[in-house]
Amino acid sequence: TERKDFPLLQGKEFLIQADFKNALGQAFTDAPRNFKGKVKEILELKLTDNSARALFIATLNAVMRYMGAADKTIHCKNEEPELCAREIVRTIIDKYSTDIKIGIVGFQPAIIDNFSKTLTAQNVKVTDLDKDNINKIKYGVLIWDGRKMAKELFRTCDVILATGSTVVNDSLSQLISLSEEYQEPLYLYGTTVAGAGKILNMERLCFQSS
Repeated sequence: TERKDFPLLQGKEFLIQADFKNALGQAFTDAPRNFKGKVKEILELKLTDNSARALFIATLNAVMRYMGAADKTIHCKNEEPELCAREIVRTIIDKYSTDIKIGIVGFQPAIIDNFSKTLTAQNVKVTDLDKDNINKIKYGVLIWDGRKMAKELFRTCDVILATGSTVVNDSLSQLISLSEEYQEPLYLYGTTVAGAGKILNMERLCFQSS
């Protein structure tokens, strides 16, 4: 991709990969670590930090892929994130029209840019946890603090689109609760939530992954 502001390219996030009997699962995290051992050891991890949760989620994705219970567990690359962003925008707009406000959880530049161009920037709200993004204007959109503004995002938007890495940073449960409280549809995107999304029966938009 020509964009240089993806968190992965800036070293803000890392993509870890689990290999279970040649089935691969991945997870985005800000706290990567290496592991080699048995699934039993992963199941015994205390899921109290991003590092442990990332290991667990990547392994879950790999095991569920091996079992045929999850697909699209390998992240897209090159120009594919741009294509995926356009497909996500098209899918949401085809379902809800252009007369909506979209709330995006997590700084994903291609998705934000495409929604901003299609819906206009004032109809796009974004939250993020990276202090380097918070209170900055990106693609015409002011980035809100995800720790403080999650409720406001649901209160002011019609549809919420959240990064799957919320399952690693432990904010997904709050988003699900807010979705129920405000009766707003919640979509997830990305490979991190491939397995958990199936278990939770949530809608995931991930068009270019493999």
